Amino acid sequence: MEQQRELERLEGTVEYVTYRSDDTGFTVFGLAIDNDRDLVTVVGELAEPVCEGEHLTLTGEYTAHPTYGQQFRAAICEKALPSTANAILKYLSARSIKGIGPVIAARLVTHFGDRTLDVMENNPERLTEVRGISPKKAAEIAEDFRRVYGVRMVMLFLARFNVHPTICVRVWKKWGGASVETLTENPYLLCGWDIGLGFEQADAIAVELGVAPDDPHRVAAALAFVLRHNLGNGHTCLPEESLVKIAAQLLETGREPVEQCLYEQEREEALVRMEIDGRMFWYLPELFCAERYIAGRLMIVRSAFANPEPPDYAPQIAALEESFSIRYEALQKRAIVGALTNGVFLLTGGPGTGKTTIINAIIELFEQMGEKVLLAAPTGRAAKRMTEMTGREAKTIHRLLEVDFRAGDAVTFKRNERNPLDADVLIVDEMSMVDTLLFESLLRAMRLSCRLVLVGDADQLPSVGAGNVLRDLIDSDVLCSVQLKEIFRQAAQSLIVTNAHQIVRGEHPDLRVRDNDFFFLRSPSSEAAAATLEDLVARRLPAAYGFSALWDIQVLSPTRKGELGTMELNRRLQRRLNPPAAHKQEFVFGGYTFRTGDKVMQIRNNYDIVWDREGGEGGTGIFNGDIGEILQIDRGARMMLLRFDDKQAEYSFDMANELELAYAVTVHKSQGSEFEAVILPLGRPSRNLYYRNLLYTAVTRAKKLLILLGEESSVYYMVDNNKKTLRYTNLARLLRAEQDPMGGAGGPG
Repeated sequence: MEQQRELERLEGTVEYVTYRSDDTGFTVFGLAIDNDRDLVTVVGELAEPVCEGEHLTLTGEYTAHPTYGQQFRAAICEKALPSTANAILKYLSARSIKGIGPVIAARLVTHFGDRTLDVMENNPERLTEVRGISPKKAAEIAEDFRRVYGVRMVMLFLARFNVHPTICVRVWKKWGGASVETLTENPYLLCGWDIGLGFEQADAIAVELGVAPDDPHRVAAALAFVLRHNLGNGHTCLPEESLVKIAAQLLETGREPVEQCLYEQEREEALVRMEIDGRMFWYLPELFCAERYIAGRLMIVRSAFANPEPPDYAPQIAALEESFSIRYEALQKRAIVGALTNGVFLLTGGPGTGKTTIINAIIELFEQMGEKVLLAAPTGRAAKRMTEMTGREAKTIHRLLEVDFRAGDAVTFKRNERNPLDADVLIVDEMSMVDTLLFESLLRAMRLSCRLVLVGDADQLPSVGAGNVLRDLIDSDVLCSVQLKEIFRQAAQSLIVTNAHQIVRGEHPDLRVRDNDFFFLRSPSSEAAAATLEDLVARRLPAAYGFSALWDIQVLSPTRKGELGTMELNRRLQRRLNPPAAHKQEFVFGGYTFRTGDKVMQIRNNYDIVWDREGGEGGTGIFNGDIGEILQIDRGARMMLLRFDDKQAEYSFDMANELELAYAVTVHKSQGSEFEAVILPLGRPSRNLYYRNLLYTAVTRAKKLLILLGEESSVYYMVDNNKKTLRYTNLARLLRAEQDPMGGAGGPG
C-alpha cells in the first residue's frame, strides 16, 4: 500500500500569476514567503482565481517537476483572514465575499470593527444588525464565507480523529463548507469510493460521534465497503449469501438488518440486484452499468456487421501466402476470415500457436482494403512487444483513449462517445489483462462502424482489476472466436512451449529432463532455493549462456512476502549484483534502498514524465511494467536520471513511490512481458497463491530458458490446483441474454 505523505502548510503573498486555466482552475504563480527572499513556484487546481498581493495559506506538498524543477503543489488554497479594520474594509470592498460590496463593507466594518470577520464566521445572524442585510442575505454571506474559509473547520474537525490531511483535502473538495455538518450526520460517507477511508476507521469515528450501532447509514456503508473491497479480489458483484454473511461479520450483527438494508439500498439505487437462475447477485451501480453496457454494445457491433453472404477472401489469403512465403493452416485461415467478416472477433491461443502470424495477416489484409487499423495493449511492455511483432505503432489503452487529467483523482478519458477514435479496425492484444471498467471505456470510444479484434490467452492470469473479460467473452459462446491449439514445428522443439501446454491440460511436466530450455532444480528449503537463485543469476547463467545478469535474466515470484518473495529477493540480489560503493549514490524510500546502477520497474502509468532519446527525439510517458536502470542520483537536487530502453527520464526523489526494485518481480507484474531467461522459485504451496494459471503465466514469460527452483511437490500442486481465482461476474450471462432476450439471465431486480 502506498504511504501517504505528510502535507505541509505554506503562507505568503502572491507576487505574480503566470498562468490560469478557466476550465480546470490549474494555476501557476509565485509566492513570496514571509522573511524569505526566494519565491516559491506554486501549482494546483484552485477553485478561485488568485490575485497579486493576496495573502494565502496553502496546504500541499513539495514536488520536483522533471522540467520545471521544485514546485509546491497546492491541494487547498485559503485566503488569509485580514485582522485589522482597515485591511478588512479593503478586502471586503473588493467583493471577495459574495453579496458584499464597498457600501455594505463600510457599514460592516463601522459596526463590528476588527471583529467583522469573526462575526461572519461564528455569529452570522448578527449581520442583520447592519442596515441593508436581511436574514436571507446574512445566511448567503455566511455560506459564501464558509465556502472560502471553511477548510480550516474541516481540518480541525477531522484532526481529532487522526484523519490524514490527504483525506481532509478530499472531504473539502467534495462537500466544501457543508463538510462538518454532512459528516456529523453520516460519518460513514468517509469510507465512500471517492474519499477512501477504511470502514473500521469510519466506524470508530461514528462511535465517538454517538452514532448507534444499528444506524442505517452504518449498515449501508458496510455493504458498499464489502463490494468495493471485493473489486480488489476481481469480483464485479457478489452473491447475496456471501455479501450478507461478510457484512454481518463486519458489523458484528445478525443477518436480518443487513438483508433489510440491502433492499432499501436497491430502492435508493445505491446498489443493483440481478437475479440469475434464482440466485441473487449484488453490484455497485458502476460495475453493473459497465457489464450491461459491454454486453449491449458488443452485440450491437456484432449485428452491424452481420452478413448472410460474406465475401470470399480465399484469393486475398492466397496472395498473402505468396507474398509472405507462408502457408496458413486451415484453422489459421478460419481465424483470418473470422476477423475480416465479423464486427467482434476473438483470437486466443497459447505460446507457439501462431497468434502473431495471424495478427500480421489480419492487419495486412485490412490495410489492403483501405481500412485504418489501430493497435493497443493494456501495458507499456505489451504495447512495445506488439509494435515489435507487427512493425506498426501500438499504444497502451490508456494512451490511446487519452487520459483526461482535468478529472482529478478519477480516471476518465478524452476519447468517448462524443469524441471517438478515428479507426475502422481496433486490434487489442493481451486481453486477459483488461478489466471490466477499462473495457467499457474502450468500447465507449469506438465508433459503431469500427470492428474489434481481441487477442489473448485465456489461460493466463486474469486482470488485476475487477472482471474476467476475455474468459467471459469466450464462455458466452455468442461471439465469433477461434482458439489456436496446434503447436508449430519450430515451437514444438521447446520444452517451455510443450510443458506450458501440458500445464494448461493439467498434466505434470517431466521435471527430469535437463537437455533443453526447461529445467527443474530441487531445493529442499527456501533458504537453499534463494542461495541457488542468487548464484544462478550472478554467476552460473551468465557464464554458461552469456546472459546479462541484469537485463536477460528475470526472477519471478508468486508473492511479495517471505524468503522467496520479491521484497527479500530484491534485497538479496541488489546486494550481490549492485553492492554499495564509494562512487555510487543512494537514498532510502518506502522500504527500498535505491542505488546508482539499480534495476527498477515503473509500477503505475505516468503520462507526464518527460523523456529524451540520444538522437534528440523526446516525448512523455513511462508506463506500468517498464523496466529501467538508475543512471545517476543527485542527492543535493533530490533527483535521479533513469533509462528505460532507449529513453532517459529525470525523476525526483518523491517520484520513487512509482518505482520498485526489479531484480525480482511478481508473476502478476510480469504479464505482457517476455524475458530471455526466467527463474521461478517455489516455496511451500499456498492454495491462494500456487495455482495452475499462475504457473502457466510464469512459464510463458520465458523465451529461451526457464528454471524452476523448489520441490517437485510444489510444481505438481500448482498444476493440480485448477481453482482459477474464482471471480463473480455476469458478463457472459448478459451477453447470452442480449442474444436471446427470453433467455435465462434476469435483469435488475
